[in-house]
Amino acid sequence: MSAQERPQLRPHLAAAPEDRAGRHFIIYDQLRLSDSTLRVSAVELEWANLFDGSRTLREVQAEAIRQIGGQLIPLDYLTQFAALLDEALFLHSPRFRQAAASPIRRPSCIGAYEGEPTALRQQLRELFVAPGGPGLPDEPRPDDRLRAALVPHIDYGRGGRTFAYAFKEVFERTAASLFVIIGTSHYSANRFTLTRKHFETPLGVAQTDQAYVDRLVAHYGEGLFDDELQAHLPEHSIELEVVFLQYLYEGRRPFRIVPLVVGSFRDSVLSGVPPVEFDDVGRMVEALRAAERETPEPICYLISGDLAHIGPKFQDPRPVSDVQLANSRRQDHALLEKAGAADPLGYFQVIAKEKDRRRICGLPPTYVVLEALRPSSGKVLHYDQYVHPKGHESVSFASVAFYR
Repeated sequence: MSAQERPQLRPHLAAAPEDRAGRHFIIYDQLRLSDSTLRVSAVELEWANLFDGSRTLREVQAEAIRQIGGQLIPLDYLTQFAALLDEALFLHSPRFRQAAASPIRRPSCIGAYEGEPTALRQQLRELFVAPGGPGLPDEPRPDDRLRAALVPHIDYGRGGRTFAYAFKEVFERTAASLFVIIGTSHYSANRFTLTRKHFETPLGVAQTDQAYVDRLVAHYGEGLFDDELQAHLPEHSIELEVVFLQYLYEGRRPFRIVPLVVGSFRDSVLSGVPPVEFDDVGRMVEALRAAERETPEPICYLISGDLAHIGPKFQDPRPVSDVQLANSRRQDHALLEKAGAADPLGYFQVIAKEKDRRRICGLPPTYVVLEALRPSSGKVLHYDQYVHPKGHESVSFASVAFYR
């Protein structure tokens, strides 16, 4: 029996009202595995909700009359409706399973950056050479001291110059071809999530290092792939760093990545207990150390995280004020002082003391990398603070390099 004969909507779909009256809705994929959207009426949305895998289309036809009322839906219409959902990858069907199992993760952030390769290269170049940018990278002069860099993951339009400062330092100072990218997890409740998928962007496909992934899994244990699709498919914190790496190393040398995202440390912040004292965080810190010891080449770690998120967009009651912005900048600089000292405990304590009221999304990946690597020093390369013209939001971010 085909999926269309006993159709089942798959997880991670959402329906947004198209009009205030609620007459029509747009169904879309929260995982961004599918680019498709479907415009449906309110009644059709109720039909779709009957597609739970337990009913044949004839049973859906009968249940729709019982629950919704109205005229009998022609079976051909339901068949066509199920086919449309399947074509859009909205059914839990062989087509969806094949797409989900693909070894290639398709880009989810095009629109936040240019989708055409030549235009994207030009966009990235402008971030280096525009006023306030760091200038184009010089020829590499690696000295084996650079261990890691904190890079923003806000969109390029607002944070692009700060990205450029970090990647200029990375390009000039490391000879590594293996980049372990540890980013904030925005979509999964799990603490740590890996993927083996390779990352596609308009500039090509960045290969994920399967041997390193094996080593990390061996030392950490089970659970690193439990929520892989939700954690990685819609996530931007890895993809935005990969695009820069591809731009910088295109035509120079191949590189590989390891994509790891880290979920909330809220339990640690509220309790005041340092994250490393939690079992899973402690295991990941030790696993990263062990995996590096077994890796026969240099590694450069990229921390993908931003700083404060304040304003009504993030559930604060009032528009952002000048006083609030000034206070947030002071707190950011206190935080960056601890980062510059390569002090993971001090970094955590600055955030814990204010109960993370400013929502420092870069806490989890930054803390994990600093605790695992224990670099000897850090250097703040650039800091910026985006402020919405009407005070609806402010997001701050920085680039920091960490050295042996």
